[in-house]
Amino acid sequence: MKYWLVKSEPDAYSWQTFVKDGKTAWTGVRNFAARNNLRAMRKGDTVFYYHSNEGKEIVGTALVVKEFYPDATAEEGDWSCVDLKLRVPLKRPVTLQQIKADAELKEMALVKQSRLSVMPVTAAQAGRLLKLGGL
Repeated sequence: MKYWLVKSEPDAYSWQTFVKDGKTAWTGVRNFAARNNLRAMRKGDTVFYYHSNEGKEIVGTALVVKEFYPDATAEEGDWSCVDLKLRVPLKRPVTLQQIKADAELKEMALVKQSRLSVMPVTAAQAGRLLKLGGL
C-alpha cells in the first residue's frame, strides 16, 4: 500500500461535501506530474485530504477504490481521474504550519512542491500525520 495527498480548495470541493457524498471521482487535475501520480495510485491506497488556500490543513483520509481511468471533465488531452471513498476525518487537523515545523515532515512534497495537487507521501510521513491527527 502507498500513501498520497490530494489538495482541494474548500470552496471548490470541501471535506464536508466529500463526507456528504461518501465517494467521489477525483477529476479536474490538469498538471502532468499530478496526473502521473493519479495513474500510480492503486486500489486500497490511503489518501490524505488537504484543504488548500483556505485552512491549509489535512482534514481527513480517503481510500482509492477505483484506479485511474479517463477524466470525463477533460475537453481535450490525456487526463485521468481515480475514485476515492471517504475513510475517516482526523481528530485534529494537521496544519501546513505544523508540517513545516516538524522534523519528520518538513521534506514532504507538500512543502517542497507546494503547487502540486496530487503527491506521494512516504509511509513514515503517513504514520506521523496520523499521529498528529489523533488517529
